[in-house]
Amino acid sequence: MSHTRREFLKATAATSALASFAPVVPQFLLHSCAGKTAKGAAGDRVLVVVQLTGGNDGLNTVVPYGDDEYGRNRPTLRLPTKQLHKIDSLLGFHPRMEAFQRLYKEGHLSIVQGVGCREHSRDHEDAMRMWHSANPEPTRQQTGWLGRVADTVGAHDDTSVPVVLVSSIKKPLVLNAERAIIPSVRSLDDLTIRQMPGQSGRKPRGRLQADTDNGLLDFLRRQTAGGRAVSRRIKTVTQATTGNSDYPSFTLAGNLRTVAGLIRADVGIRVFFTELGGEGFGGFDNHANQIGNHCALVHQLSESVSAFVGDLKRDGLLDNVLLMTFSEFGRTVKENGRRGTGHGAAAPVFLAGGRLKNRLVGQHPSLTDLDNDAPKHHTDFRRVFATVLDRWLGYDSRKVLSQQFEPLDILEV
Repeated sequence: MSHTRREFLKATAATSALASFAPVVPQFLLHSCAGKTAKGAAGDRVLVVVQLTGGNDGLNTVVPYGDDEYGRNRPTLRLPTKQLHKIDSLLGFHPRMEAFQRLYKEGHLSIVQGVGCREHSRDHEDAMRMWHSANPEPTRQQTGWLGRVADTVGAHDDTSVPVVLVSSIKKPLVLNAERAIIPSVRSLDDLTIRQMPGQSGRKPRGRLQADTDNGLLDFLRRQTAGGRAVSRRIKTVTQATTGNSDYPSFTLAGNLRTVAGLIRADVGIRVFFTELGGEGFGGFDNHANQIGNHCALVHQLSESVSAFVGDLKRDGLLDNVLLMTFSEFGRTVKENGRRGTGHGAAAPVFLAGGRLKNRLVGQHPSLTDLDNDAPKHHTDFRRVFATVLDRWLGYDSRKVLSQQFEPLDILEV
């Protein structure tokens, strides 16, 4: 053979990944290369979920500078009022989140305040399990809410691939499903098939071509053909966007750029999951020297999401895309002796997209009526999930969340 075993396996893996998307080829071939779809139709909408790993400090992200309790409890972590990007007389964005202020003013960013759960935990693993499973009870549920979305869609169409992980982390619980296969993608290059060394590209001759009565070979041919069709589609999108320097050189920005490319390719993916902060305890877990690290992370978040929104808006795709952030918990109001904060409770959730109705949702939690030194929640996190499922994607949230939660009135649908 003119190629090595490693090269063969690598090429086979690429074909297998693309074969997962192959069944939706007929759907996306109905659309133009720009990926334009009918605006407003729930079946065309896309959800992008961004995890902020480690427990984001909501008080230094959306800063309650107008509340004296904020400065009184944070002598070293208090952000200078003059440097904030003001939202109103109480709140302002972190000084390094200027891009979020622009999105907010344009109506492309909403802040859902005080999101959490009455039964929340302050342990990283347990709190993240609650958000991932959409179940605050310590039942050790083995499926995630997005995994159940994939199962629900698969019950009606077992050939679709509705949910994808775009990250280098291992698959998190939120994507665990009973039946559906949820692939992981790091870049658009992962979904293009390269010709193996020694492969001429000519059609095979002889028995391999004529053996149409061999069911296994016929299946492999069809899957490979579908995978190659998807590969060509994605390669076209990649070539069309080569040289686009509007995304900053952050990992999250790169992941969102990949998501934007797959949205343009229109291969039938309805939900994308990515993250900022990494694995384990996560980069947002700032128990010491919080200022510098948190500053860098919220800047990456702000700039990356802004670039993503701007990219989609230029091609008229933003109205069909909604991005949602979450973190396992917020932080304590009072700083500790190491210029950091402890694990908290309620925190803000950000939504970005083209069909947002309200920019500021809910009251900012009190800084005096606290839950063990942390802001209390007033909006159950499952109401946010119900909103994106029922109102945005057009799925029945009860099948995913096991009970009915009232959606928030925050989307133009």
